[in-house]
Amino acid sequence: MQLHKTLVAFALTALTLGSATTLHAESAARPATAETPLSKAQTVVNINDATAEQLERLPGIGPSRAQAIVNFRKTHPFKRIEDLQRIKGLGKKTWNRLRPLVALSGPTTMAAAVER
Repeated sequence: MQLHKTLVAFALTALTLGSATTLHAESAARPATAETPLSKAQTVVNINDATAEQLERLPGIGPSRAQAIVNFRKTHPFKRIEDLQRIKGLGKKTWNRLRPLVALSGPTTMAAAVER
């Protein structure tokens, strides 16, 4: 019985330490930024209305990919944010970074000072 209690206690400790390590690893994986954290509403680019220059403010979006987004939406307006994945050259990692920074409607509010 004592062995069973010891094993349960050990398992709970391992789970607690494992989840703490996971949380620490996730926070360490986020890129550090020099600017103060902004709310989501302050850092959004409307992919249906933004100019190529505004799209270039997004991480991983350079001049050619920004122009590809503008050209694509002329014939296929974005109905879902996920439609952005149809842009050639936009990979999964870039998509995951862009997801919280894009919107389908409303003003583009991402500050020009945000660096890639």
